[in-house]
Amino acid sequence: MKQYTSALIFGIAIVVASIFLGKAYTDRAKVDGKIQVTGLGKTDFSSDLIVWEGSFNAEDEDLKQAYVNLEQNKATINSYLKKMGIKTEELIYSAVKTNQKTKNLYNANGEYAGEEFVGYTLTQAVQIESNEVDKIEKVSREITELLNQGVQFYSEAPRYYYTKLADLKIEMISKATEDARVRAENIAEFSGGDLSNLESAKMGIFQITGQNSGEDYSWGGTFNTSSREKTASITMKLVYKVD
Repeated sequence: MKQYTSALIFGIAIVVASIFLGKAYTDRAKVDGKIQVTGLGKTDFSSDLIVWEGSFNAEDEDLKQAYVNLEQNKATINSYLKKMGIKTEELIYSAVKTNQKTKNLYNANGEYAGEEFVGYTLTQAVQIESNEVDKIEKVSREITELLNQGVQFYSEAPRYYYTKLADLKIEMISKATEDARVRAENIAEFSGGDLSNLESAKMGIFQITGQNSGEDYSWGGTFNTSSREKTASITMKLVYKVD
């Protein structure tokens, strides 16, 4: 009889504990007659603007000749890009940078004895900004063909942007708000209350990451420019009154 009573008490304790745990779960976002929820808005999109940069140089002992060589390289680059379907007016060239080249001198004992001037190196960069993403991607991959024409060209990785970012952000806020509202309704229903007026809404950080990139979110917001295919997300924190 004593064992039966103990088992009965133990069983009742388990049931009571389950009730309290269940209530604690449904009430975890419910504080002082309020429900606080966070919703997520997320979507994938493809960049519609590409920015690509590269640089080239020319060298000579004479500064004027170095500049002539640079202009010849520039003409070769323009001709090549025109063949690839890029108009000259689409190219943005930077100012020419001039650098004097020297070599270290050492005496018979191997001690440093100063520098000797050996010539000039002139460097210029070119940038293309275009909505024709496929075409510029192709150019950035194949530009090394200029090496066969005697031009040493250094190509940077393209950067990708989206021109309708403001509209996308509004769409994400709408999705996040709806997601949060549904969560709040579910919590109110499970806790036996009725969702009342929205008391406050706070927007989280807008994040843009590369699709399937495994990038970490940042407190200040992540803005990926290295991936053409991206994922945008934002959170909304809502506080509702509960009757």
